[in-house]
Amino acid sequence: MNLFKLSWNYLKDKPLNTMLNILLMSLGIAIILVLILLSTQLEENLGKNKRGIDLVVGAKGSPLQLILANVYHIDFPTGNIKLDEAKGLMRNRLVKSAIPLALGDSYRGFRIVGTNHDYINLYQGEVADGVLWSYNLEATIGSNVAKRLGMKIGDEFFGSHGMSDAGMDHDEKSYVVVGILEPSGSVLDNLVMTNIESVWAVHDHEEEHEHEEGEAHDHDEKELGSAYQTGLPDGDSDDEITSLLIQYRSPMGAVQMPRMINSNTNMQAASPAFETQRLFSLLGIGVNLLRSFAYIIIIISGLSIFISLYNALKDRKYDLAIMRSLGASRAKLFVHVVLEGVIITVLGGLLGFVLGHGLTEALASSYEKSEEVGVTGLVFVNQEIYVLLIAIGVGIFASLIPAFNAYKTDISKVLADD
Repeated sequence: MNLFKLSWNYLKDKPLNTMLNILLMSLGIAIILVLILLSTQLEENLGKNKRGIDLVVGAKGSPLQLILANVYHIDFPTGNIKLDEAKGLMRNRLVKSAIPLALGDSYRGFRIVGTNHDYINLYQGEVADGVLWSYNLEATIGSNVAKRLGMKIGDEFFGSHGMSDAGMDHDEKSYVVVGILEPSGSVLDNLVMTNIESVWAVHDHEEEHEHEEGEAHDHDEKELGSAYQTGLPDGDSDDEITSLLIQYRSPMGAVQMPRMINSNTNMQAASPAFETQRLFSLLGIGVNLLRSFAYIIIIISGLSIFISLYNALKDRKYDLAIMRSLGASRAKLFVHVVLEGVIITVLGGLLGFVLGHGLTEALASSYEKSEEVGVTGLVFVNQEIYVLLIAIGVGIFASLIPAFNAYKTDISKVLADD
């Protein structure tokens, strides 16, 4: 006697009830999987991009905005800080390394970052084609920038003010692409990188170093950026940068530096670890509420399975009695009914798995900056296994009472009544 086939045939005899139970179970599982996929990938990518950065120093404002703008490049900067103040901070004995950033412009939605080669090394970036920038108005672009915009070595482009495609172009000075980075799964993939002097030149901050128009990309005339390798460039007292990404020399830096900077300077210090944790704690309230709602749906699905099997059992007492008279043991009847619950939950789990990943991918595709955030539905997370096991457990538990009633079937009484 093939119990699986028998259980499947019983379920097929009531397609409406079976499909409703499967859909209800799959809906709860899909919601949980979407939340798991989104939160896990966001947390993983946020953690990856803040690695090696102990402190971000920039203009006063929102600490979270400071982190989002300068570490994750998904917000607007809080402002700029004086170059001289930044240099003084870099000489602090508690600072092991400091990477300067100059922000403010973009190219077709991708941020232009003025920095040095230490920024590439921070994320272990590798050049796929060409070289890293060395001269003013040279740019090295991330893999997503090259892919989505179809850019190649030697292409020239003009930056736009702000992050909008509709921003005012700085059409007096163009950048030239000299390198394309390998995909790294970090913020580098979505950035256009150059030296800080180039950002100043575009904004007319270094007029004394500007070349005559038409000679910007002539190698005989081009100026080697003073910050092409490391450190900060030389500049006037009015020159500014956007932020410093600092790594402490010792744990004492975490105790002293933020308080010292926030209290005694015109700058602001924010910890990426603290701010991202605070961000997730705020988002976690909504995520936990939705996850609790999804688990309630799964429990309701279990109750629906229980009611369906319990009511169906009343109509199947005669069939079960015949099975017993033909030699089926009580244990087989028990397993037969439990299998029906397992089949429903497994099918609901598989459908929920497909729906969950499909919805996540649809959400990622509809969000134009999904590649920057690093979210996709085409990944598998270990937590999904536990969700599917919980769902199957709910199905088995919902089947136990109907299965136990089947186990207690009295052959002689049922046949005598019929």
